[in-house]
Amino acid sequence: MAERFEAVVLAAGSGSRFGGGKLLAPWGDGVLLDGALACAFAAPARGVSVVTGADAGRVAAAARAYAARAGQAARLRIVEVRDHAQGMGASLRAGIAALPADTAAVFVFLGDMPRVPVAVLGPMAAALRAGAPAAAPAFAGRRGNPVLLGAALFPDLKALEGDQGARQVLQALGDSLATIEAPDDGVLFDVDEPGDLDR
Repeated sequence: MAERFEAVVLAAGSGSRFGGGKLLAPWGDGVLLDGALACAFAAPARGVSVVTGADAGRVAAAARAYAARAGQAARLRIVEVRDHAQGMGASLRAGIAALPADTAAVFVFLGDMPRVPVAVLGPMAAALRAGAPAAAPAFAGRRGNPVLLGAALFPDLKALEGDQGARQVLQALGDSLATIEAPDDGVLFDVDEPGDLDR
């Protein structure tokens, strides 16, 4: 099962609250998207799909540049979603639809979350191998990201509409959702506005 895991990075949003260009804003030695990509490439997944939409060309170029620097170019796929303005549901639908047909589970990363602790990824994968339908990290009692979703949930994800991500799908699982305790708040930290870059 492990070799049939995939990762998707949702990077199609316009970043309107940020003022645009959010994923290409300076972060560390690169851009904000690099942080999410580093986490995604660290996941026990055979491929990483970056879903682009707003500013698709520049975001795809940044993803390819990072993958090349990290020696991960062979694992990268770019998926452009035309209806990205409809919200996260459209991006997630496109990412799931583009996965290889034999995919057993997919990690879903958000492009504006650069500090995910990679320590949660292995235990999340282990939870699915043990039979959980999905897994998510938590810190201080709050569920965070990324999430890992088993293939049985893909039909529900492909039916998402509007600006909803996988939240409703996960809530419907109740206690069968595996929760992995995170070592820090990186599973909660995202960048919405320019001031968040300094937090």
